Amino acid sequence: MSEEKFPGKIEISLAVGQEWSKKYKESPEGRAKDSVNAYLVPLESLEAVLKLKESLKIDAARAYKGINEQGEQTLMFVGAKKNEKTGIYEDVFLEGDGDLATAVLYDGTRPCPPFGDPTTPV
Repeated sequence: MSEEKFPGKIEISLAVGQEWSKKYKESPEGRAKDSVNAYLVPLESLEAVLKLKESLKIDAARAYKGINEQGEQTLMFVGAKKNEKTGIYEDVFLEGDGDLATAVLYDGTRPCPPFGDPTTPV
């Protein structure tokens, strides 16, 4: 599948965000007992991925879902660069000596709940 364009704007209104959040929370995944509806992301993780823009010439970032050693759902971030021939954004890893065994992803997120803002309108 070609990923020529990302869908829509990168900025949305609070009202649209609330609508999307409500749709998720009402979906089967969102209604699940252990549902995570947000992630608290430390700036350190975002800054580390943004540094790849200069060193690895990334065009985007991808977030993979996982479960960490504490049993918490988490996001892992990796840079992505568009392959002009295929139109696919391919993962780009910061590697030691070009070896994928030493490739780096960025984490540090905390699942919400329990680490959410109980007063948020989203």
